[in-house]
Amino acid sequence: MNRALRRAAPLALASAAALLLAGCAGSPAPEASETPAAAACMDVKPGELSDGVTVEGEFAASPTATFTTPLQADELERTVAIEGDGDETVAGDPMNVVVTAFSGTSGESLFSQPTTITAGDEAVFESFRAGIDCVPVGSRTVTVAPASTLYGETGNETIGVAPNETVVIVIDIVEVQQPLKPAEWTENVPEVKFGAEGEPPTVTLPATDPSTELQLKVLEEGDGAEVGEGDNVTVNYQGISWDTGEIFDQSYTRGEPASFTTDGVIPGFGAALVGQKVGTKLIVTIPPELAYGTDAAAHALGGQTLVFLVEIVDTAPAAE
Repeated sequence: MNRALRRAAPLALASAAALLLAGCAGSPAPEASETPAAAACMDVKPGELSDGVTVEGEFAASPTATFTTPLQADELERTVAIEGDGDETVAGDPMNVVVTAFSGTSGESLFSQPTTITAGDEAVFESFRAGIDCVPVGSRTVTVAPASTLYGETGNETIGVAPNETVVIVIDIVEVQQPLKPAEWTENVPEVKFGAEGEPPTVTLPATDPSTELQLKVLEEGDGAEVGEGDNVTVNYQGISWDTGEIFDQSYTRGEPASFTTDGVIPGFGAALVGQKVGTKLIVTIPPELAYGTDAAAHALGGQTLVFLVEIVDTAPAAE
C-alpha cells in the first residue's frame, strides 16, 4: 500500500507521520515496494556533518541540537548518538519513536512529536527511514538529510523548510509498537449533549484531574461497517483540552465531516476508531504521550490531555 496517496488529516489531528511520507508537500511518490520485511539494511554511514551535531535532552522527550549553521549536505549521513541495548530493528516492525527535526539553515526546531515509523517502509522518506534502520531499540540517531532525500526543490512550507534546505533529524527509537487498545472509560466521563441539526454538541468536562490512560466510552453503537487499521474514515469530531477546557478544533462548525486514515492521526485518536462501527458515537480521553507529546514547548497542544467526541460517518480501505 502506498501511504503517500492517502488523504491527510486536519492539522489539529495530524501526527508527525504525515510529514514522513514521500509524496507529501509536492515530493515525488516512490515506486510501490514489495513487503518491507524483504528490505535489507541501508548503507548510511556517519560523516563529518552528522558527527558534528551535539544533541542534549532526555531520551524520548524533545531534545535540542547544536551545530554550525548554515549546514548544507550533499549526501545522507547518520550518526548513532546513543546506542540502545535492545534488539536491532527489523524491516516490517512498526517502531514507536520521537522525531525531532531542525532547520539546517537556522538550527531552529521545526517539529518534535512522537509517532510510528515502520522499519523498511519505502513509502517513508529515506532520510527518516535511515534514522531507525538496523539499530538497537533504545538508540538515538542523528541524520543529516540533504534536500534531495527529503522535500527537494519544493521544501515544506507547513513546517518551515525552505526549498533545497538541508534538515537535521534526531530520532529516539523507543520500542516496537504493541497494539494500542483503549480501556473502557467508566469514571469521570464528561457530559455530552447533542444539539439540533447544524449545531455543535456540548461537552462538559468534570472538575477532576484527567486520566493518565487512553480511555474510551461508546455513547451510541452503530451498526455499519467496522473501521479497520489504516482505513480511510470520515468523522465528525470535537476536540477539547482537559487542561484549558477549551475547544481547539472541530468539524461541526465547518459544516462537513473530515476524512483521513487511522494511521495518519495522533496515535490515541486512531486507536479509538479502529474496531468501531460506522454510526458509532464515542468519547475518548488521550494522555499527552499518545497525542502531541509531553513537551509543552514542542507543540501548541504538547503536554495536554485531549478529549475527542467523535461520530463515525463512513469508512473504507485506504487506496492501494
